[in-house]
Amino acid sequence: MSQPTTASNIQLLSFDIDNTLIDLRSLNGNFPAIWEKYRGLHNTLLTYNTGRLYRDVLNLIKKGVLPEPHFIISGVGTHIYDFKQGAVLKEFNEILDEGWDLELVEKTVASLPFPIEIQPRKYQHGYKRSYFFHGAEPPQLRQAEKAFAAAGLDINLVYSGDKYFDILPKWANKGNALQWLLKHLELSTAQTLVAGDSGNDAAMFELEGIQGIAVSNAREELYHITKYLQVYHAEHPRDTGVVEGLVFYKILPEEALEEVQTLTPVPEAHFLRQQTDHPIHHQDTKYELILEGYHQAVAALKKNISPLGFLACPIEYNEAEGTDENYHSVWARDGAITVIGSLSLVNDPEIHQCQRQTLITLLDNISINGQIPANVRLSDQSPDYSGVGGICSIDSGLWVIIAFHDYIRATSDIDFLKEHFADLQRAMDWLSAHDSNNDALLEIPEAGDWTDLFGRSYHVLYDEVLWYRANVCFGRLLEILGDHSKAGDYIRWSQVIRKEIVTNFWPSTQQETKQRFDFADQQYSLGDTKYLLAQITPFDFSWRCDSYGNILAYLYNVIDPEKAHKSLRFMLGVGMNDPFPIRNVYPEVSPGDPDWRAYYTVNLLNLPNHYHNGGIWPFIGAFWVQFIEKLGQHEMAMSELYKLALINKAGISGDWEFTEWAHGKTGNPMGKVYQAWSAAQYIAACHQLKII
Repeated sequence: MSQPTTASNIQLLSFDIDNTLIDLRSLNGNFPAIWEKYRGLHNTLLTYNTGRLYRDVLNLIKKGVLPEPHFIISGVGTHIYDFKQGAVLKEFNEILDEGWDLELVEKTVASLPFPIEIQPRKYQHGYKRSYFFHGAEPPQLRQAEKAFAAAGLDINLVYSGDKYFDILPKWANKGNALQWLLKHLELSTAQTLVAGDSGNDAAMFELEGIQGIAVSNAREELYHITKYLQVYHAEHPRDTGVVEGLVFYKILPEEALEEVQTLTPVPEAHFLRQQTDHPIHHQDTKYELILEGYHQAVAALKKNISPLGFLACPIEYNEAEGTDENYHSVWARDGAITVIGSLSLVNDPEIHQCQRQTLITLLDNISINGQIPANVRLSDQSPDYSGVGGICSIDSGLWVIIAFHDYIRATSDIDFLKEHFADLQRAMDWLSAHDSNNDALLEIPEAGDWTDLFGRSYHVLYDEVLWYRANVCFGRLLEILGDHSKAGDYIRWSQVIRKEIVTNFWPSTQQETKQRFDFADQQYSLGDTKYLLAQITPFDFSWRCDSYGNILAYLYNVIDPEKAHKSLRFMLGVGMNDPFPIRNVYPEVSPGDPDWRAYYTVNLLNLPNHYHNGGIWPFIGAFWVQFIEKLGQHEMAMSELYKLALINKAGISGDWEFTEWAHGKTGNPMGKVYQAWSAAQYIAACHQLKII
């Protein structure tokens, strides 16, 4: 969407309940806490629009599962209950009698040649018959509609969730009931915001002039309907997605989204508390060191400013030999991550200009087929499209699209977006071509991303997470430009990507019977993991834990807090953050391991606990700190930020050199100094933890 309606124009909210505000199975949800905290900031009327009967909803309210509303539209639009008056609005039910014959409905359903089963009695009432019809196909539903018409019944058939088969009066559905209520209250659809997750919510979204929120766990049936409408497609599921949408529509403040993500209970809290020796307070020396590191990081970042954009590391402080000459370039991956990390400094003219120039340099050198260069050399401004061994860099384009989106969000520079949008589209097309079998996941060549001397290939967790995020970001850019139809396509596809990532990279012995299986059938019989796997290929899979991929998966909303807590617990348990945050992979690959490659010994760079093979990367450590903070573990995040400050201070020849990486066991700093992304992401972590 381009711009939301202002909060003052939205007078009524109409929200589905199950798998929109709460989890259907557990009834868990944090919406009540957020709603109660901020309800005094607005005067909107809260309405539940649900398939549940109103007495069931009243019971959820009594238990504190839901906050008190103003109205309840229940039974898929067959009752309207005035919560303040404690009574059903009988005027609405009078319009439902037309053409409704409950006995004939039941006889017609019984005559259908399909395996249809009646739902429990508690889901039935005089204006609603609900059945289970698992996996109904469109021709079967059309045959059912013809049978009702032949019986002289003018009814409303609602099918949702691949199993719920509801028969209602002609005028009964969530949309018609909502429209009646709006007329009753003398409100318009333009003053109304709806939210939902499934096909029985579609009637709400289809009302002319309505605005909506589709949560990220929304079923495909709803995405097909809403992608052409004025609907905000949330990046988060259920209650968090609803709060995200309410923030977008300016009904709730931005901090509400941060809060709803930290309300999820943390399992094994005692173990997590053990990771923090002592809380860090504003007055102690640890806090002072963190703050000193922030100012040193800004100084280090400015050392990387060049006429073409951010360097990976400053030339004058790093001796270049042989292939190290490549560092005399603006690198797409490093530059984009540096832009993202430094956006809190967008009001600094020098840094802002360099952020902008970095993106210009990379997009001005895009290839004719849409490939973002791996780097652009300072000496002659020529682009290089290959990496080590002539292998293309897949993640360069992914990071540039993400960085461009974040830059536009920070600056609101729509003219800059329009100027470079054609190049961004070409880059997305080039990346899409790497999904050669249309399974929603990219095929990555060996050493084709940031681990350019480390053997990962085909479906690589890190790259697939970025692919998901790039689709979300590109969809959001299309929304800003007002192309809602095309934006909906990308947002919807991003959710397909997310589902494929979780299905394939989080093995479980508990698989749904309808789920698609490929080579990795074997992994499901081996056991359940506590993190996303590093890679999946048609021939094998790796049980190694890629810390970077798992961290980004939660920061970019691929996995939910429950899975993120599990991966945090695992990474802490094996000590991936010890002695400093954080080693990039566990366990490291040793000679003799099937994953070992002979080229790991080149310059002794990828021996165990070195470089990409279990080395400590401070810029990943900064993402790690933000990951922990997003999980609501502020004291632990502060403790890890202090450790990160220590490794950034521990230079090779002096203090505060923000080195490229460190040895995974000793913590000794290695690589280039004043690394731009190490400094920029430290700055981002400090802002995330509100140090500044």
